[in-house]
Amino acid sequence: MIPILITILLILLDQGTKLWALGSLKPIHSMTVVDGFLDLTFVENRGVAFGMLAGQRWLILVLTGVIAGALIYFYRTLPKKKAYLPLRAALLLVLSGAVGNIIDRVCRGYVVDFFEFTFFDWPVFNVADIYVVAGVILMVLLIVFVLKDEDLDLKKKKDE
Repeated sequence: MIPILITILLILLDQGTKLWALGSLKPIHSMTVVDGFLDLTFVENRGVAFGMLAGQRWLILVLTGVIAGALIYFYRTLPKKKAYLPLRAALLLVLSGAVGNIIDRVCRGYVVDFFEFTFFDWPVFNVADIYVVAGVILMVLLIVFVLKDEDLDLKKKKDE
């Protein structure tokens, strides 16, 4: 039950910031937070990362839905041991970000992005994107530096 509540809270935080961006940023387009570093700039993202697959809404929805399903399956197959808690947290972050952006695509036809680093050329992003990036980085770090091959052999773990 706790993982479901955490996921819902993360999604609500993402959606709340997007509603704020729609109401406050869309009319003015952009506002400077830290001059030369960070602006809040309203963008309707109709693609995925870096604007790829723009205009392919249904393909993006299907792919994201499949990924979300795989994340849920993988989460449920992990042993319920304390050692897997960081990996479970990483999966919940990625899932929350994916669902947050799916909600945008279904309800609006685009994803609301608004964080813009102005000190270098980087795409505008949102809270859900932060979840996905943080979750993936955490997963990579865990897989490369912490977990062993036998920790990730879930078929073997299930048979034990």
